[in-house]
Amino acid sequence: MNLDGETNLKLKHALNLTASLRDDDSFKHFKAVIKCEDPNEDLYSFVGTLSYHGQQSPLSLQQMLLRDSKLRNTEYVYGVVVFTGHDTKVMQNATDPPSKRSKIERRMDKIIYILFGVLILISSVGSVFFWLSTRNDIRNGELDRWYLRPDDTTVLFDPKRALLAAFLHFLTALMLYGYLIPISLYVSIELVKVLQSIFINKDQEMYYEETDKPAHARTSNLNEELGQIDTILSDKTGTLTCNSMEFVKCSIAGVSYGRGMTEVERARAMRKIYEHPEVGDSLTNLLKTSDAEVGSSKSIKGFNLSDERIMDGKWVREPNRDIIENFLRVLALCHTAIPDVNKESGKISYEAESPDEAAFVITARELGFEFYERTQTRLFLHELDPLNRRMVNRSYELLHVLEFSSARKRMSVIVKTEDNKLMLLSKGADSIIFGRLSDEGRGFEAETKEHISQYSEAGLRTLVVAYRELGEKEYKLWAHEFFNAKTSLAADRDEVLDATADKIERNLILLGATAVEDKLQKGVPECIDKLAKAGIKIWILTGDKMETAINIGYACGLLRQGMERIVISLDNPHIDAVEKQGDKEMLAKASGESIARQIQDGRSQLRSFKESPIDFGLIIDGKSLNFALSDGLEHSFLGLALSCVSVICCRSSPKQKALVTRLVKVGTGSTTLAIGDGANDVGMLQEADIGVGITGVEGMQAAMSSDFAIAQFCYLERLLLVHGHWCYRRIAMMICYFFYKNIAFGLTFLWFEAYASFSGQAAYNDWYMAFYNVFFTSLPVIALGVFDQDVSARLSLKYPLLYQEGVQNTLFSWSRILGWMFNGFISSVIIFYFTTNSITLQAFRSDGHVLDYEILGVTMYTCVVWVVNCQMAISINYFTWIQHFFIWGSIAFWYLFIIIYGYLPPTISTTAYKVLVEACAPSPFFWLVTLLVVVSALVPYFTYRAFQTRFHPMYHDIIQISRSEGREKMSPAELTEQGKDGSISITHIED
Repeated sequence: MNLDGETNLKLKHALNLTASLRDDDSFKHFKAVIKCEDPNEDLYSFVGTLSYHGQQSPLSLQQMLLRDSKLRNTEYVYGVVVFTGHDTKVMQNATDPPSKRSKIERRMDKIIYILFGVLILISSVGSVFFWLSTRNDIRNGELDRWYLRPDDTTVLFDPKRALLAAFLHFLTALMLYGYLIPISLYVSIELVKVLQSIFINKDQEMYYEETDKPAHARTSNLNEELGQIDTILSDKTGTLTCNSMEFVKCSIAGVSYGRGMTEVERARAMRKIYEHPEVGDSLTNLLKTSDAEVGSSKSIKGFNLSDERIMDGKWVREPNRDIIENFLRVLALCHTAIPDVNKESGKISYEAESPDEAAFVITARELGFEFYERTQTRLFLHELDPLNRRMVNRSYELLHVLEFSSARKRMSVIVKTEDNKLMLLSKGADSIIFGRLSDEGRGFEAETKEHISQYSEAGLRTLVVAYRELGEKEYKLWAHEFFNAKTSLAADRDEVLDATADKIERNLILLGATAVEDKLQKGVPECIDKLAKAGIKIWILTGDKMETAINIGYACGLLRQGMERIVISLDNPHIDAVEKQGDKEMLAKASGESIARQIQDGRSQLRSFKESPIDFGLIIDGKSLNFALSDGLEHSFLGLALSCVSVICCRSSPKQKALVTRLVKVGTGSTTLAIGDGANDVGMLQEADIGVGITGVEGMQAAMSSDFAIAQFCYLERLLLVHGHWCYRRIAMMICYFFYKNIAFGLTFLWFEAYASFSGQAAYNDWYMAFYNVFFTSLPVIALGVFDQDVSARLSLKYPLLYQEGVQNTLFSWSRILGWMFNGFISSVIIFYFTTNSITLQAFRSDGHVLDYEILGVTMYTCVVWVVNCQMAISINYFTWIQHFFIWGSIAFWYLFIIIYGYLPPTISTTAYKVLVEACAPSPFFWLVTLLVVVSALVPYFTYRAFQTRFHPMYHDIIQISRSEGREKMSPAELTEQGKDGSISITHIED
C-alpha cells in the first residue's frame, strides 16, 4: 500500500489526505479522500469519499473499524490504519491518574514530624546539659571530674572547647535517639498492605462465578480507607442494575401487553401496603399472582414478556393482528444486530450495539419473527404468517440505515419487501416520534402515551415504534439527495445528513411502544440497607429521568416507606414561560433564583421537622444541578443534601458526577467512595477518595481507572464492612503499636544518657540496636496487621454499626495516638528505673561481683523485648498459631541470638561476650528483675483497658464480651443502645 509517499500517516487539523492502493493491480482504481474536522474532539470526526471506477462511496465514522472489531460477511477488507499511538481516543482523553493517599498515612506523616521535633528537642536539651557539665570540668585550674581526665582528652570532651563538644554531642544524640523515628514502619506497612490486598483478591465471597471475575485490589495504599467511608456516590445503570435489558411490556394499537410486575412496581406495591393497610390483601394477592405467572414461564435472556394473548402465536387471534404483525416486523428489521448461529445446536444468538436492541430482536423471535441472517444488502426472517399460521421465509432488501444518535434520538431503516413495497421502519424516543406522526397515524396516540407514562413510573425504558410506506418517486428523489449529503466533504456534513433524514422520517403511522427493564443486580436492596445501617450516606448519580430514578430508588431501598421527598427541579410553568421568550440571560437568572428558593424551602422544611423522626430524601435533576453547583449555591445545596438520608441526582452528565463528588469530598472533609461501571464514570472514580469499578458489560475502562474492582454491587458490603473494617483496625493498631515500641525503646537511651551525664554512651550493644526493629519486634506487628480480627466476618456483617469505629476514626484519633505514646513513655520509665534500682545496689553474681555496664544493657534490653512483645499479646484480639509463633518466637530468638553472639570472639561480640551464659543466666536477680519489670510495665495498659471495657466499651468490646458471657442473643438495636450508654449488660451472640 502506497500512501502517496507518506510513510507516517497522521490526521492533522483541516488536513486533506489522498490515499491510493497501488500494490494490487485489481485495486489500483481505488482512491480515498479523507478530511479531518477537529482533532481535539474525543473521537476525531472525519468525512471522505472512496472512488472506484468513477463511482463514489461515502466514508464516515460508520466505516471506521475500531479495535476488536469482527470481520463479517466478507473475506477481507482494504484500509488505512489511522489514529494510532498517541492519536488514539484513549491516549487523547488520558489524564495522569491522581495520587491518592489515605487519611491515616497523612496523619502518620504529621506524627513523624512531631517525633522528629521531639528528637531535636531532647538532643538539644541533652547537649545543653552536656555543655554545662563539660564546661565545669576545669574551674580555676582544678579538675572537677578528675577521673575523666578532662586535661587529657579529645575534642569530644574538651572543657576548653565545650561549645564545639556540645555541638558534636548534638549530632551523636541525633543518631542515638533516632530509634524514636520508626523508619521501618513504612516498609512494614507496605508489606502488610500488599498481603491485605492478596486476601481481598482471594476472597471467595466476592468471586462472581458467572463472569469468572474475582475482586481486585488495584492499589494497596488505600486498604484502610475502605473502613472510613462516610459517603458513597453510585452510578445506576450497570452498577445498581445488570445493564442486561429484558423486554417485559409493550403497547400495541392502544392495548398494553405484559402481565408481570417489575421490581419497581413491587416496591411501589409494598409502599402502598405500608401507607394504606386497608388495600394490603388485594395487593398481596396481586404480588403472588405475578410471581406465579413469572415462575411458570421459561427463562430467556432479554425476553420476560408474560401475556397469554400474544404468546405462542396467539397474537394472530387479536383484533389488531395486522398492527401487531407490523410492530413485530419493525422489531425484527430496525436494528444493526448480527445473528450468530451455533453450528452444533442451531440456536441463534445476537451481537447488538446495545442490550436494548438485542432484547427487541429476541422478542421478535419469540413472538414469531426470527431474524436469522444478514448480508450487506439483505435481511432474512422466519415469519409467522397470520393467514395460514405457519412459519415462512422472507427476505428484505436493506436500502438505508439511518443511525441512532443522541441528537436524533431515533433510528430508522428503509427496506424493500419481496412484493417491491418500500417501507420506512422507525423506533425512537416518544418526544421525537410523536411529533412526526401523520394525522391518520395518531389513532391510539392518547392510549400509547398513557401506557408510556405507566411504564416510566414502573422504572422501564420506553421507545415508540412507527412506520410508513414510501412511494417510488419520493424515495428516488430522497435517495439522490441523501447520497449527495453522504459524499459531501463540507464541514456541516453531519447536520446536512440529519436534515435530509428528517425529511423522510415524517408522516409516520404509530404502531405502539416498547418497555424494557434493566433489572437490579442481585442483593442490591439488602446491600444498600446494610450500608445505611452502618451509617454510610448513599447518593445515586444517574442519567435517567426523574420518574425512573425515583422508582429505582424505592426498588433498591434507597428511598423508603415513610420518607419525605424534597424535589428540586426547573420543570415548572414559570421557567417554561421564561424559556419560551428566548432570552437566555433572563432564563439563567430566573433558573438560578428558582433553585435558590427551592433549596431554601427544603432547608426550612428540614428545620420544621427537626424534632421529628421522619427521614428526608433529596431528588434533583441535571439542569437544576448546574445551578446548585455554582459558586453562590454550592454550600447551601451541600448543607441541604447532607441533612437528607438519601440523595438522587437525575439526568447527570459525567462532568456533573465528578463535580458533585468533589463537592462532597472537599465540603465535608470525609472519606468518599465512588462506584461505577462505564467510561462516563471515570471522572467520578478518580475524583473520589476511593474509586470502585464494576467489571460489567460496559467494558473495563471504569475498572481499569479504579482503585478496587468488583463484579457486583452487593460485594461492596463485604468489601467495606469486613475487609474495610479489618484493614482500618489493623493498620491503626499497627501504627500505634509501632510508635509505642519505638518510644519505649528509644527513651531508655535518654534515661541512660541522664544517668551517664549525657556522655553520648549507648545503653546497648550496637547489634542489639540494629536488630531491634528487624528481628525482635517486627514480625509480631506484621502478623497483627495481616491477621488480627476484633470480630468475625459474619458478625461484622450482622452488626454493621461496628463500621462507625472507622468512620469516626476512634482507633486512630489524636487522643488514642497520644495515649499509646504515653504508654511507651511509662514503659520506658518503668524498664529503666525498675531495672537500675533493683540490681545496682547489691551483688549481682554469686561471687559477690556487682553488675557492670554490659550486664545492665542486656538486662534492660531483655525487659524491653519481653514488654513490647507481651504488650502485643494482650492487644491482639484474634490469636492464630502464626501470632503465637511470631510473638514467643521473637523473644526466644533474642535469647538464641545473645547466646550465639556471645560465643563469638571478644573482638567481634565486644560487650556481649558470654554475658548471658556466664553473667546473667546464673543470677536469679536477672530472672526476677525481668519478671518484675515486665509485669509492672504491662499493668498501666491492662488497667486502662479493663476500666474502658467495663465502663466505656466500644462496639467491638460489647460484641466480644457478649460472646464470652455466653448468655442469650443480642439484637443490633441493643448493640446500638449499649454502645451509646456505655453499659456492659450484654447478651450472647452466636458465632
